[in-house]
Amino acid sequence: MATGQEAPRRTIREVKVIAAEATFEKNANGCIYIRSPRRLGAYPDKLTQRLEHWAEHVPDRTFLAQRDANGQWRKLTFKQTLGKTRLLAQALLKRRLSPDRPIAILSGNTLEHALLGLAAMYIGVPYAPVAPTYSLASRDFKALKALFFTLQPGLVFVDNASKFEAALHSVTDSGMEVVALEPAQGFDVTLFGEMEAEDATGLVDSAHARVTSDTIAKFLYTSGSTGQPKGVINTQRMLCSNQEMLRTVLYFLADEPPILCDWLPWNHTFGGNHNFGIALYNGGTLYIDEGKPTAGAFDATLRNLRYIATTAYFNVPKGYEMLIPALKQDTAFCKHFFSKLNIVFYAAAGLKQSLWDELQDLAFAACGEEILMVTGLGATETAPFALSTAKEGAAAGRVGLPVPGLELKLAPVEQKLEARLRGPSITPGYWKQPHVTQAAFDEEGFYRMGDALVFADLSDPLKGFLFDGRLAEDFKMASGTWVSVGPLRTRFLTHFLDVAYDVVIAAPDRDFVAGLVFPDINACRKLADAKPATSVETVLGSTQVQTKFQNLLDSFAETSTGSSTRIDRILLLAEPPRLDVQELTDKGSVNQKQVLKNRAALVEELYQAEPSPRVISIRNGATT
Repeated sequence: MATGQEAPRRTIREVKVIAAEATFEKNANGCIYIRSPRRLGAYPDKLTQRLEHWAEHVPDRTFLAQRDANGQWRKLTFKQTLGKTRLLAQALLKRRLSPDRPIAILSGNTLEHALLGLAAMYIGVPYAPVAPTYSLASRDFKALKALFFTLQPGLVFVDNASKFEAALHSVTDSGMEVVALEPAQGFDVTLFGEMEAEDATGLVDSAHARVTSDTIAKFLYTSGSTGQPKGVINTQRMLCSNQEMLRTVLYFLADEPPILCDWLPWNHTFGGNHNFGIALYNGGTLYIDEGKPTAGAFDATLRNLRYIATTAYFNVPKGYEMLIPALKQDTAFCKHFFSKLNIVFYAAAGLKQSLWDELQDLAFAACGEEILMVTGLGATETAPFALSTAKEGAAAGRVGLPVPGLELKLAPVEQKLEARLRGPSITPGYWKQPHVTQAAFDEEGFYRMGDALVFADLSDPLKGFLFDGRLAEDFKMASGTWVSVGPLRTRFLTHFLDVAYDVVIAAPDRDFVAGLVFPDINACRKLADAKPATSVETVLGSTQVQTKFQNLLDSFAETSTGSSTRIDRILLLAEPPRLDVQELTDKGSVNQKQVLKNRAALVEELYQAEPSPRVISIRNGATT
C-alpha cells in the first residue's frame, strides 16, 4: 500500500515526430551502412518556389519581422517579400553578377540581408554571408582578405558602411560595388533603397526559369575548426532536399505554420539554412532576434521571447545555459515560453545533462508536460540536417540516426568509426579548391565528416549513435596510446560542471595528457568571495579556487581508467577564447586546435619538468 502523496507522472507533450527506424548492413571491410526505410518526399527545384507558393496562398501572413531602432517590429508578409525580392532581382541582373562575380554580405541578420539573399537565389546569382567578426573583431583582416581572394565578389552589402569602413578599405577595389543602408563619409556606396527603384521585367522571370537544382545558391564559409575557412558550395538541391528531410522527421511542421524567434547567424548553416529555411519552406514566421547568448546581448533575446511564443525553439547549449535562470526567476515568462512549444532543439555542441534536467523540470512545472528534446549531427557540407533523434526522445550525447534520403556509412579509421554521408543534400565540394574537394569524399562518393560515432547500445541499434569526437582532434601519447579528445572533454566538463566553461586537451607525443581550462569566472568569484573590481588573475589564484580545482582534478583522476582517460595537469586561463583570432566561433563553441596554436607557450608551461606555480597537478596517490 502506497503511503504519502505520489509524485505526478511525467508525460511528454504529444508532437508529430517520426519514430526511430533504420536498416543496417555490414560489408567485408568492416564498413557499416545505415539507411532510413522511409522514402523522401518530392521537393522543389529551387527554394524560391516556396516563396512564390506562400505569396499566392497566404499573401498577408507575416514571413519576416525585425525590431527597428525604436524597438518596434518591422514586418514583411510573404507577398511583400516576393515583391521586394523581384525588384532587387531586377537591379542585380543589371550588374551582370555571376558565380565568378557573386555577392558578399558582411553584416548580420536583417530584413535587407534576407531580401538580398532571396533576390540573388531568385535569378541564380550565388551569395556569401560572411561572419561579421571577420570585419569587426579583426585587427589585420587576414581571414577576410583570404576569403575575398577566392570569392572575388562583384557586389558587397553592409548595413552600416561607416562601421565596416576599415574592413571594406582592406578588401574592396574599383571592380566591387558597395551597397549600404545609409551613406558613409569618405566611402562611395549605393544606397539599398535605390536598388528597389526599378520595376521587375520579364528578364527576372527568364532568369528565374533558368535556375535549376544544380544552381549554386550560396557559399558558406566554415569557421575553420580544422583548418582555414573553406567556401562550401550550397546548391538549390541541397537546400530543398534538406528542408524536405526536416519536414519528414518533424512532420508537425506541415500541420501548422511554425513561429520562430532566432538569433543564430545566417553565415552559419544552422541559422541560415536550417532555421531560415524552416520558416520559408513551411510558410512560417521568423522573428529575427537581435540578441545572442553573451552577457551584453542576451537581454534582447529575453525581451523578444517574452513577446513571442515560439512553436519550436532552436539554440546552442550556451543559449539554454543563459535562458534557464531567466525562466526560473519569472513564472509568467516560463509559462509563456512553453505554451506553444512542440520541440526544444539544440545543436553545435553537447548539452550538459544538468541543463537538460533543469529545462525539463521547468517545462513540467509550467505546463504539466515535458517537451520533446531533439538533437542530431550535421555540418555545413550536409546543408546541415543529417542525423536526428526521433520521437523516442534524445539523451545527452546521442545524435540519432540518418534522416530519410541520406545514407550513413561508418568506416573504420584507426581505432574509431568515421561518419560518412551520401545523398541529395551533400555539397558537391568547395569553391575553387578542387584538391580539398577530392580529399573530402571517399571512393564511393561519401562525404567524410571527420566525426567519429559509436553505437549507443549495441544490443539495440535503433537507439542510434553517440558522438565519439572529431578524428582530427584525437592524438597519440608518447606511449602510442590514443587519446579520444571528444569523450575525455565531455567527461571533464561534466565533472567540473560548476566551475569550468570549457577545456582544451593537450598534447600529442607527450608522456601525459594536460588541459587548458577556461574557468567560469562568475562561479570562481563567488568561491573566492571576491569583489567585482578584483582582477581575474587574483580570483583564479585565490586559495579557494585553487583548492576547488585541485580536489576536482584529483577526484577526476580516480574515476579514470588509465593515462589516456586522465588529465594530469591543468592551467586556468584568465583570458577567455577570442573571436578575432578564431578561438571562438559565432555559435559560441571553442576551436580546440586554434587555442592550442595561439597559446603554444602555455602548453609548454604545462609540460615543464618542474611545473610553474600556476599549474595544478594531480597529487601523489590520486592516479589509478
